[in-house]
Amino acid sequence: MRYVSTRGSAPALDFREVTLAGLASDGGLYVPEAWPTLSPEAISGLRGLSYVDTAVAVMAPFVAGSLSEADLRALCTAAYGRFAHAAVTPLVQLDHDQWLLELFHGPTLAFKDVALQLLGQLFERFLSGGEAPVTIVGATSGDTGSAAIDAVAGRAGIDIFMLHPAGRVSDVQRRQMTTVLAPNVHNIAIDGDFDTAQALVKAMFNDAGFASRFRLSAVNSINWARLMAQVVYYFHAAVRLGAPEQPIAFSVPTGNFGDVFAGYVAARMGLPIAKLIVATNVNDILYRALSAADYSRGTTVPTATPSMDIQVSSNFERLLYDANGRDGHALATQMAGFERDGTMRLTNAQADFARNLFVPARIDADGMAMAMRWAAEQGGEILDPHTAIAFAAAREAGLDVPVVTLATAHPAKFPDAVERATGARPTLPARLGDLFDREERYASLPGTFDAVTAYIAQRATPRA
Repeated sequence: MRYVSTRGSAPALDFREVTLAGLASDGGLYVPEAWPTLSPEAISGLRGLSYVDTAVAVMAPFVAGSLSEADLRALCTAAYGRFAHAAVTPLVQLDHDQWLLELFHGPTLAFKDVALQLLGQLFERFLSGGEAPVTIVGATSGDTGSAAIDAVAGRAGIDIFMLHPAGRVSDVQRRQMTTVLAPNVHNIAIDGDFDTAQALVKAMFNDAGFASRFRLSAVNSINWARLMAQVVYYFHAAVRLGAPEQPIAFSVPTGNFGDVFAGYVAARMGLPIAKLIVATNVNDILYRALSAADYSRGTTVPTATPSMDIQVSSNFERLLYDANGRDGHALATQMAGFERDGTMRLTNAQADFARNLFVPARIDADGMAMAMRWAAEQGGEILDPHTAIAFAAAREAGLDVPVVTLATAHPAKFPDAVERATGARPTLPARLGDLFDREERYASLPGTFDAVTAYIAQRATPRA
Protein backbone atom coordinates (compact mmCIF):
# COMPACT_ATOMS: atom_id res chain seq x y z
CA MET A 1 0.00 0.00 0.00
CA ARG A 2 1.30 3.44 -1.00
CA TYR A 3 0.13 6.79 0.31
CA VAL A 4 -0.12 10.13 -1.47
CA SER A 5 -0.50 13.70 -0.25
CA THR A 6 -3.75 15.63 -0.59
CA ARG A 7 -1.71 18.51 -2.05
CA GLY A 8 -0.10 16.47 -4.80
CA SER A 9 3.60 17.33 -4.46
CA ALA A 10 5.05 15.18 -1.67
CA PRO A 11 6.57 11.79 -2.52
CA ALA A 12 4.42 8.68 -2.14
CA LEU A 13 5.30 6.69 0.98
CA ASP A 14 4.58 3.25 2.41
CA PHE A 15 2.70 2.71 5.66
CA ARG A 16 5.78 2.68 7.85
CA GLU A 17 7.07 5.93 6.36
CA VAL A 18 3.68 7.60 6.63
CA THR A 19 3.33 6.62 10.28
CA LEU A 20 6.68 8.14 11.20
CA ALA A 21 6.25 11.24 9.01
CA GLY A 22 2.77 12.39 10.09
CA LEU A 23 2.30 15.47 7.91
CA ALA A 24 3.33 15.41 4.24
CA SER A 25 6.30 17.56 3.20
CA ASP A 26 4.06 19.73 0.98
CA GLY A 27 1.78 20.56 3.91
CA GLY A 28 -0.88 18.06 2.87
CA LEU A 29 -2.26 14.96 4.58
CA TYR A 30 -1.55 11.43 3.49
CA VAL A 31 -4.29 9.15 2.17
CA PRO A 32 -4.11 5.73 0.50
CA GLU A 33 -3.36 5.81 -3.21
CA ALA A 34 -6.60 3.83 -3.66
CA TRP A 35 -9.26 2.75 -1.17
CA PRO A 36 -9.22 -0.98 -0.42
CA THR A 37 -12.61 -2.70 -0.32
CA LEU A 38 -14.13 -5.60 1.56
CA SER A 39 -16.79 -7.71 -0.13
CA PRO A 40 -20.18 -8.22 1.50
CA GLU A 41 -19.09 -11.78 2.25
CA ALA A 42 -15.92 -10.54 3.97
CA ILE A 43 -17.95 -8.05 6.02
CA SER A 44 -20.40 -10.78 7.03
CA GLY A 45 -17.39 -12.83 8.10
CA LEU A 46 -16.56 -10.25 10.76
CA ARG A 47 -19.62 -11.25 12.81
CA GLY A 48 -18.64 -12.82 16.08
CA LEU A 49 -14.96 -11.94 15.74
CA SER A 50 -13.09 -10.39 18.63
CA TYR A 51 -12.11 -6.76 18.39
CA VAL A 52 -8.49 -7.73 17.71
CA ASP A 53 -9.45 -10.10 14.89
CA THR A 54 -11.75 -7.47 13.41
CA ALA A 55 -8.94 -4.93 13.58
CA VAL A 56 -6.56 -7.23 11.74
CA ALA A 57 -9.08 -7.94 8.98
CA VAL A 58 -9.93 -4.25 8.46
CA MET A 59 -6.42 -2.81 8.73
CA ALA A 60 -4.42 -5.49 6.90
CA PRO A 61 -4.77 -3.85 3.45
CA PHE A 62 -3.50 -0.52 4.81
CA VAL A 63 -0.31 -1.95 6.33
CA ALA A 64 0.53 -4.32 3.46
CA GLY A 65 4.24 -4.23 2.67
CA SER A 66 5.15 -2.87 6.12
CA LEU A 67 3.65 -5.40 8.55
CA SER A 68 2.59 -9.02 8.25
CA GLU A 69 -0.82 -10.03 9.57
CA ALA A 70 0.92 -11.85 12.42
CA ASP A 71 2.83 -8.68 13.34
CA LEU A 72 -0.35 -6.61 13.14
CA ARG A 73 -2.20 -9.07 15.37
CA ALA A 74 0.55 -8.95 17.98
CA LEU A 75 0.50 -5.15 18.02
CA CYS A 76 -3.30 -5.03 18.29
CA THR A 77 -3.31 -7.62 21.07
CA ALA A 78 -0.86 -5.48 23.06
CA ALA A 79 -2.75 -2.24 22.33
CA TYR A 80 -6.23 -3.45 23.26
CA GLY A 81 -5.18 -5.65 26.16
CA ARG A 82 -5.15 -2.52 28.35
CA PHE A 83 -8.86 -1.76 27.86
CA ALA A 84 -11.16 -2.21 30.83
CA HIS A 85 -13.97 -3.88 28.84
CA ALA A 86 -13.47 -7.24 27.16
CA ALA A 87 -15.38 -6.06 24.08
CA VAL A 88 -13.03 -3.03 23.81
CA THR A 89 -15.82 -0.89 22.23
CA PRO A 90 -19.16 -2.28 23.50
CA LEU A 91 -22.59 -1.32 22.17
CA VAL A 92 -25.36 -0.17 24.52
CA GLN A 93 -29.01 0.18 23.46
CA LEU A 94 -30.87 3.37 24.44
CA ASP A 95 -34.19 2.79 22.71
CA HIS A 96 -35.55 0.80 19.78
CA ASP A 97 -33.29 2.38 17.15
CA GLN A 98 -30.71 4.40 19.10
CA TRP A 99 -27.43 2.88 20.26
CA LEU A 100 -24.26 4.05 21.99
CA LEU A 101 -20.84 2.82 20.95
CA GLU A 102 -18.74 3.19 24.09
CA LEU A 103 -15.24 4.19 23.06
CA PHE A 104 -13.98 5.27 26.48
CA HIS A 105 -12.79 2.04 28.09
CA GLY A 106 -9.11 2.68 27.37
CA PRO A 107 -6.49 3.93 29.84
CA THR A 108 -7.37 7.64 29.54
CA LEU A 109 -11.17 7.22 29.23
CA ALA A 110 -11.53 8.65 25.71
CA PHE A 111 -11.94 7.36 22.18
CA LYS A 112 -8.45 8.57 21.32
CA ASP A 113 -7.08 5.53 23.18
CA VAL A 114 -8.45 3.20 20.50
CA ALA A 115 -6.06 4.68 17.96
CA LEU A 116 -3.22 5.96 20.08
CA GLN A 117 -2.57 2.77 22.04
CA LEU A 118 -1.94 1.16 18.65
CA LEU A 119 0.06 4.12 17.39
CA GLY A 120 2.38 3.86 20.40
CA GLN A 121 2.98 0.21 19.53
CA LEU A 122 3.64 1.11 15.90
CA PHE A 123 6.15 3.81 16.80
CA GLU A 124 8.07 1.40 19.02
CA ARG A 125 8.02 -1.31 16.34
CA PHE A 126 9.17 0.98 13.55
CA LEU A 127 11.93 2.55 15.68
CA SER A 128 13.31 -0.75 16.96
CA GLY A 129 16.10 -0.82 14.38
CA GLY A 130 18.15 1.77 16.24
CA GLU A 131 17.09 4.68 14.05
CA ALA A 132 17.28 8.35 15.04
CA PRO A 133 14.89 9.31 17.85
CA VAL A 134 11.50 10.74 16.94
CA THR A 135 10.26 14.08 18.26
CA ILE A 136 6.46 13.99 18.44
CA VAL A 137 4.78 17.38 18.45
CA GLY A 138 1.04 17.56 18.94
CA ALA A 139 -1.84 19.84 19.80
CA THR A 140 -4.80 18.83 21.90
CA SER A 141 -8.22 20.25 22.61
CA GLY A 142 -8.50 17.83 25.50
CA ASP A 143 -8.27 14.09 24.94
CA THR A 144 -5.59 13.55 22.28
CA GLY A 145 -2.87 14.78 24.62
CA SER A 146 -3.52 12.40 27.47
CA ALA A 147 -4.07 9.42 25.16
CA ALA A 148 -0.88 10.11 23.20
CA ILE A 149 1.17 10.67 26.32
CA ASP A 150 -0.07 7.45 27.89
CA ALA A 151 0.77 5.58 24.69
CA VAL A 152 4.41 6.73 24.42
CA ALA A 153 5.45 7.64 27.99
CA GLY A 154 8.75 5.98 28.83
CA ARG A 155 9.23 4.48 25.35
CA ALA A 156 12.80 4.59 24.06
CA GLY A 157 13.60 6.78 21.08
CA ILE A 158 10.58 9.06 21.49
CA ASP A 159 10.18 12.55 22.94
CA ILE A 160 6.67 14.01 22.99
CA PHE A 161 5.78 17.69 23.22
CA MET A 162 2.06 18.29 23.66
CA LEU A 163 0.50 21.75 23.36
CA HIS A 164 -2.83 22.51 25.01
CA PRO A 165 -4.73 25.84 25.26
CA ALA A 166 -4.34 27.13 28.80
CA GLY A 167 -7.62 27.13 30.73
CA ARG A 168 -9.59 25.59 27.86
CA VAL A 169 -9.48 21.91 28.77
CA SER A 170 -11.20 20.30 31.73
CA ASP A 171 -9.29 19.76 34.97
CA VAL A 172 -9.40 16.00 34.44
CA GLN A 173 -8.13 16.31 30.87
CA ARG A 174 -5.28 18.58 31.94
CA ARG A 175 -4.22 16.43 34.87
CA GLN A 176 -4.23 13.27 32.76
CA MET A 177 -1.47 14.94 30.73
CA THR A 178 0.44 16.96 33.27
CA THR A 179 0.74 14.28 35.98
CA VAL A 180 2.69 11.95 33.69
CA LEU A 181 6.24 12.66 34.84
CA ALA A 182 8.16 10.40 32.46
CA PRO A 183 11.34 12.14 31.25
CA ASN A 184 10.30 11.92 27.58
CA VAL A 185 6.99 13.75 28.20
CA HIS A 186 6.78 17.55 27.88
CA ASN A 187 3.48 19.40 28.35
CA ILE A 188 3.09 22.99 27.17
CA ALA A 189 0.15 25.24 28.07
CA ILE A 190 -0.06 28.05 25.52
CA ASP A 191 -1.94 31.33 25.45
CA GLY A 192 -4.69 31.00 22.85
CA ASP A 193 -7.17 28.38 21.68
CA PHE A 194 -6.81 24.96 20.09
CA ASP A 195 -6.60 26.42 16.60
CA THR A 196 -3.55 28.41 17.74
CA ALA A 197 -1.93 25.22 19.03
CA GLN A 198 -2.79 23.28 15.88
CA ALA A 199 -1.42 26.05 13.66
CA LEU A 200 1.84 26.03 15.62
CA VAL A 201 2.24 22.29 15.11
CA LYS A 202 1.67 22.59 11.36
CA ALA A 203 4.08 25.52 11.21
CA MET A 204 6.81 23.42 12.83
CA PHE A 205 6.42 20.72 10.19
CA ASN A 206 6.40 23.29 7.39
CA ASP A 207 9.39 25.31 8.64
CA ALA A 208 12.40 23.85 6.84
CA GLY A 209 14.88 25.27 9.33
CA PHE A 210 13.18 23.74 12.37
CA ALA A 211 11.99 20.50 10.76
CA SER A 212 15.47 19.71 9.43
CA ARG A 213 16.93 19.76 12.94
CA PHE A 214 14.63 17.06 14.36
CA ARG A 215 12.87 13.93 13.15
CA LEU A 216 9.37 15.26 13.63
CA SER A 217 6.29 13.07 13.80
CA ALA A 218 2.64 13.57 14.68
CA VAL A 219 0.00 11.90 16.85
CA ASN A 220 -2.90 14.19 15.92
CA SER A 221 -5.36 12.82 13.42
CA ILE A 222 -3.23 14.31 10.67
CA ASN A 223 -1.31 11.02 11.14
CA TRP A 224 -2.89 8.44 8.85
CA ALA A 225 -2.19 5.50 11.18
CA ARG A 226 -4.40 7.06 13.82
CA LEU A 227 -7.34 7.44 11.45
CA MET A 228 -6.86 3.90 10.16
CA ALA A 229 -7.28 2.46 13.65
CA GLN A 230 -10.55 4.34 14.10
CA VAL A 231 -12.10 2.73 11.01
CA VAL A 232 -12.23 -0.58 12.84
CA TYR A 233 -14.95 0.25 15.34
CA TYR A 234 -17.39 1.26 12.61
CA PHE A 235 -17.16 -2.27 11.18
CA HIS A 236 -17.20 -3.90 14.62
CA ALA A 237 -20.42 -2.09 15.58
CA ALA A 238 -22.20 -2.34 12.25
CA VAL A 239 -21.92 -6.12 11.84
CA ARG A 240 -23.44 -6.54 15.30
CA LEU A 241 -26.48 -4.58 14.16
CA GLY A 242 -27.06 -6.47 10.92
CA ALA A 243 -24.54 -5.18 8.37
CA PRO A 244 -23.98 -5.71 5.52
CA GLU A 245 -27.65 -6.61 4.95
CA GLN A 246 -28.84 -3.75 7.22
CA PRO A 247 -27.54 -0.21 6.58
CA ILE A 248 -26.45 1.62 9.74
CA ALA A 249 -26.11 5.35 10.47
CA PHE A 250 -23.59 6.88 12.87
CA SER A 251 -23.70 10.17 14.75
CA VAL A 252 -20.27 11.55 15.58
CA PRO A 253 -19.33 14.50 17.81
CA THR A 254 -16.55 16.19 15.93
CA GLY A 255 -14.44 19.30 15.67
CA ASN A 256 -11.41 18.22 13.68
CA PHE A 257 -13.34 15.84 11.35
CA GLY A 258 -11.02 12.91 12.09
CA ASP A 259 -13.39 10.48 13.80
CA VAL A 260 -16.18 11.02 11.29
CA PHE A 261 -13.73 10.77 8.38
CA ALA A 262 -12.86 7.29 9.65
CA GLY A 263 -16.54 6.48 9.11
CA TYR A 264 -16.23 7.78 5.55
CA VAL A 265 -13.28 5.44 5.03
CA ALA A 266 -15.38 2.53 6.30
CA ALA A 267 -18.06 3.45 3.77
CA ARG A 268 -15.49 3.61 0.96
CA MET A 269 -14.34 0.15 1.99
CA GLY A 270 -17.85 -1.21 1.46
CA LEU A 271 -19.57 -0.90 4.84
CA PRO A 272 -23.22 0.05 4.16
CA ILE A 273 -23.40 3.31 6.09
CA ALA A 274 -26.70 5.08 5.43
CA LYS A 275 -25.58 8.46 6.78
CA LEU A 276 -22.82 9.98 8.89
CA ILE A 277 -24.21 12.71 11.14
CA VAL A 278 -21.58 15.40 11.71
CA ALA A 279 -22.51 16.77 15.13
CA THR A 280 -20.95 20.12 16.04
CA ASN A 281 -21.43 22.55 18.88
CA VAL A 282 -21.72 26.32 18.31
CA ASN A 283 -18.19 26.33 16.88
CA ASP A 284 -19.84 25.22 13.70
CA ILE A 285 -17.44 25.55 10.76
CA LEU A 286 -18.25 22.00 9.66
CA TYR A 287 -21.99 22.62 9.90
CA ARG A 288 -21.63 25.70 7.71
CA ALA A 289 -19.37 23.90 5.25
CA LEU A 290 -21.71 20.95 4.79
CA SER A 291 -24.99 22.86 4.87
CA ALA A 292 -24.03 26.04 3.00
CA ALA A 293 -20.66 25.24 1.33
CA ASP A 294 -19.09 27.96 3.54
CA TYR A 295 -15.82 26.81 5.08
CA SER A 296 -14.84 30.02 6.86
CA ARG A 297 -12.95 30.36 10.09
CA GLY A 298 -14.81 32.09 12.93
CA THR A 299 -13.98 33.06 16.49
CA THR A 300 -13.73 30.07 18.81
CA VAL A 301 -16.27 30.19 21.63
CA PRO A 302 -15.38 28.27 24.82
CA THR A 303 -18.07 25.70 25.67
CA ALA A 304 -18.73 22.72 27.93
CA THR A 305 -17.48 20.56 25.04
CA PRO A 306 -13.86 21.76 24.78
CA SER A 307 -12.71 18.97 22.47
CA MET A 308 -15.03 20.45 19.83
CA ASP A 309 -14.05 24.09 20.30
CA ILE A 310 -12.32 24.23 16.94
CA GLN A 311 -12.67 26.50 13.90
CA VAL A 312 -10.17 24.80 11.57
CA SER A 313 -10.95 21.13 10.94
CA SER A 314 -7.73 19.65 9.61
CA ASN A 315 -9.14 16.36 8.35
CA PHE A 316 -11.77 18.05 6.22
CA GLU A 317 -8.97 18.43 3.68
CA ARG A 318 -8.95 14.66 3.20
CA LEU A 319 -12.63 14.68 2.27
CA LEU A 320 -12.19 17.64 -0.06
CA TYR A 321 -9.41 15.74 -1.83
CA ASP A 322 -11.76 12.90 -2.75
CA ALA A 323 -14.59 15.33 -3.47
CA ASN A 324 -12.25 17.20 -5.81
CA GLY A 325 -11.56 14.16 -7.96
CA ARG A 326 -8.23 13.67 -6.16
CA ASP A 327 -6.69 16.69 -7.89
CA GLY A 328 -4.00 17.49 -5.35
CA HIS A 329 -2.63 20.56 -7.11
CA ALA A 330 -6.07 22.18 -7.34
CA LEU A 331 -6.69 21.43 -3.66
CA ALA A 332 -3.29 22.90 -2.73
CA THR A 333 -4.38 26.18 -4.33
CA GLN A 334 -7.74 26.05 -2.55
CA MET A 335 -6.13 25.35 0.83
CA ALA A 336 -3.52 28.07 0.34
CA GLY A 337 -6.36 30.56 -0.10
CA PHE A 338 -8.03 29.33 3.07
CA GLU A 339 -4.80 29.52 5.07
CA ARG A 340 -4.25 33.05 3.79
CA ASP A 341 -7.77 34.47 4.11
CA GLY A 342 -9.57 32.15 6.53
CA THR A 343 -12.41 31.66 4.06
CA MET A 344 -13.26 29.07 1.42
CA ARG A 345 -16.27 28.25 -0.72
CA LEU A 346 -16.68 24.60 -1.54
CA THR A 347 -17.12 23.94 -5.23
CA ASN A 348 -20.48 22.57 -6.38
CA ALA A 349 -18.81 19.21 -6.96
CA GLN A 350 -17.34 19.16 -3.45
CA ALA A 351 -20.61 20.18 -1.80
CA ASP A 352 -22.66 17.61 -3.72
CA PHE A 353 -20.14 14.87 -2.98
CA ALA A 354 -20.28 15.56 0.76
CA ARG A 355 -24.08 15.73 0.90
CA ASN A 356 -24.38 12.17 -0.41
CA LEU A 357 -23.24 10.77 2.92
CA PHE A 358 -22.92 13.50 5.55
CA VAL A 359 -25.74 15.11 7.54
CA PRO A 360 -24.63 18.28 9.36
CA ALA A 361 -26.04 19.21 12.78
CA ARG A 362 -25.42 22.15 15.11
CA ILE A 363 -26.37 21.61 18.75
CA ASP A 364 -26.26 24.42 21.31
CA ALA A 365 -25.85 24.18 25.09
CA ASP A 366 -29.59 23.74 25.71
CA GLY A 367 -29.82 20.92 23.18
CA MET A 368 -26.82 19.24 24.76
CA ALA A 369 -28.29 19.46 28.28
CA MET A 370 -31.68 18.14 27.15
CA ALA A 371 -30.02 15.14 25.51
CA MET A 372 -28.06 14.41 28.69
CA ARG A 373 -31.23 14.54 30.76
CA TRP A 374 -33.18 12.32 28.35
CA ALA A 375 -30.41 9.72 28.30
CA ALA A 376 -30.24 9.68 32.11
CA GLU A 377 -33.99 9.60 32.73
CA GLN A 378 -35.25 7.53 29.80
CA GLY A 379 -32.23 5.51 28.71
CA GLY A 380 -30.51 4.96 32.04
CA GLU A 381 -27.17 6.21 30.68
CA ILE A 382 -24.99 9.13 31.76
CA LEU A 383 -23.42 10.86 28.77
CA ASP A 384 -20.45 13.17 28.62
CA PRO A 385 -21.20 16.54 26.95
CA HIS A 386 -19.57 15.63 23.61
CA THR A 387 -21.53 12.40 23.33
CA ALA A 388 -24.68 14.34 24.23
CA ILE A 389 -24.11 16.68 21.28
CA ALA A 390 -24.04 13.69 18.95
CA PHE A 391 -26.99 12.00 20.63
CA ALA A 392 -29.08 15.15 20.27
CA ALA A 393 -28.14 15.27 16.59
CA ALA A 394 -29.05 11.59 16.17
CA ARG A 395 -32.50 12.15 17.63
CA GLU A 396 -33.06 15.22 15.44
CA ALA A 397 -32.04 13.44 12.24
CA GLY A 398 -35.17 11.28 12.05
CA LEU A 399 -33.50 8.45 10.14
CA ASP A 400 -35.31 5.15 9.55
CA VAL A 401 -32.28 2.93 10.23
CA PRO A 402 -30.47 2.05 13.46
CA VAL A 403 -28.35 5.03 14.57
CA VAL A 404 -25.17 4.52 16.56
CA THR A 405 -23.94 7.52 18.55
CA LEU A 406 -20.23 7.45 19.24
CA ALA A 407 -19.71 7.87 23.00
CA THR A 408 -16.31 9.48 22.88
CA ALA A 409 -15.46 10.14 26.54
CA HIS A 410 -16.27 8.88 30.01
CA PRO A 411 -18.68 11.31 31.73
CA ALA A 412 -16.33 11.63 34.73
CA LYS A 413 -13.95 13.65 32.54
CA PHE A 414 -16.55 16.45 32.63
CA PRO A 415 -18.20 16.14 36.05
CA ASP A 416 -19.37 19.75 36.36
CA ALA A 417 -21.22 19.78 33.04
CA VAL A 418 -22.79 16.38 33.72
CA GLU A 419 -23.93 17.42 37.19
CA ARG A 420 -25.48 20.66 35.89
CA ALA A 421 -27.53 18.77 33.33
CA THR A 422 -28.48 15.63 35.25
CA GLY A 423 -28.01 16.35 38.95
CA ALA A 424 -25.65 13.37 39.21
CA ARG A 425 -21.89 13.82 39.60
CA PRO A 426 -19.98 11.01 37.90
CA THR A 427 -16.87 9.61 39.57
CA LEU A 428 -13.61 8.53 38.03
CA PRO A 429 -12.93 4.78 37.77
CA ALA A 430 -10.78 3.40 40.57
CA ARG A 431 -7.67 3.27 38.38
CA LEU A 432 -7.75 7.08 38.13
CA GLY A 433 -9.20 7.81 41.56
CA ASP A 434 -6.03 9.53 42.83
CA LEU A 435 -5.67 11.82 39.80
CA PHE A 436 -6.17 15.02 41.80
CA ASP A 437 -3.51 13.99 44.33
CA ARG A 438 -0.78 13.57 41.71
CA GLU A 439 1.97 16.12 41.05
CA GLU A 440 1.59 18.23 37.90
CA ARG A 441 4.38 19.38 35.62
CA TYR A 442 4.02 21.63 32.57
CA ALA A 443 5.39 24.79 31.01
CA SER A 444 3.33 27.92 30.32
CA LEU A 445 4.34 29.72 27.11
CA PRO A 446 3.06 32.42 24.77
CA GLY A 447 1.31 30.99 21.74
CA THR A 448 4.11 32.04 19.38
CA PHE A 449 6.27 30.01 17.04
CA ASP A 450 9.52 31.38 18.45
CA ALA A 451 8.64 30.66 22.10
CA VAL A 452 7.44 27.11 21.48
CA THR A 453 10.20 26.06 19.08
CA ALA A 454 12.88 27.47 21.41
CA TYR A 455 11.45 25.40 24.27
CA ILE A 456 11.39 22.24 22.17
CA ALA A 457 14.86 22.82 20.72
CA GLN A 458 16.35 22.93 24.21
CA ARG A 459 14.88 19.54 25.13
CA ALA A 460 14.47 17.42 22.00
CA THR A 461 17.12 15.10 20.58
CA PRO A 462 18.38 16.53 17.27
CA ARG A 463 19.06 14.51 14.16
CA ALA A 464 22.52 12.96 14.13
